Amino acid sequence: MSPCTWPSRPTPPSPAGRKRHAKTDKTDCRHLRRLLAEGWLPECWIPPGHILECRALLELYNDLRAEHTAWAQRIHAVLFYQGAPALGEGALRSEQGVAAAREAAAAHLSPAGQAQVATALEVTAALEARLHVLRHQLRDAARHLTGAKVLAARLYGVGPVTALALTCWLGGAGRFSSSRKAVRFAGLDITVYSSDGKGPPGRLSRQGPPVLRWAAYEAAKTHARSAAPDHAYYAAVKDRNGGKRAALSEARKIIRQACHILTELGDDALAPA
Repeated sequence: MSPCTWPSRPTPPSPAGRKRHAKTDKTDCRHLRRLLAEGWLPECWIPPGHILECRALLELYNDLRAEHTAWAQRIHAVLFYQGAPALGEGALRSEQGVAAAREAAAAHLSPAGQAQVATALEVTAALEARLHVLRHQLRDAARHLTGAKVLAARLYGVGPVTALALTCWLGGAGRFSSSRKAVRFAGLDITVYSSDGKGPPGRLSRQGPPVLRWAAYEAAKTHARSAAPDHAYYAAVKDRNGGKRAALSEARKIIRQACHILTELGDDALAPA
């Protein structure tokens, strides 16, 4: 009898039933219950109500800012694809630049292109109005928060909005046992290769709050100024690896410094100023 004609043997019954993998729900629940009873489970930190409100405003501000950038890029793309003269960098931030965009659209674009640019300009104007209102609300909230005032006073390049973001996500007594964990929480740490996720090495994890990463990165870019106290380090990293890598390095340093300052303040960082 050839090997292919051997009768198949029945599979022995599994103690878990029809499923190949044993169910461990009861075992896991029993284990978690024992850890909870013995005090091994870490507690979840819930921010105060006014910090949650500030977080919501910061997230809204970041979303509107990203949307404004996207619509501005659409205007430049339409001008480029239809052969219109390119606008200068940051031209749409002033009234003269907006007027120049309207003139270029009327002179060089098709009716569909003119409609695209007109719609984009209307949307960006509405977004700028909302951003202006939110910016004032965030600055007012930063003036009345102890941690934000201290960070803005002690860290170069950290303004009211950036200080508010750092305080809302890094403040609180016992939040982080080390500044390295704060950098990891912000998603600015460098990942390593792992076989399960197939992630390439040398990339940012980007697993933390996007607003916190944006705030730290914007503050870090101010160290490109020659008057910045850490300009020498920024310039050295920029010469080796480029400006983006230099800003990321400075952003990690800002996160570490802010974590140390907020740890010294404790719960007072979240108290009204």
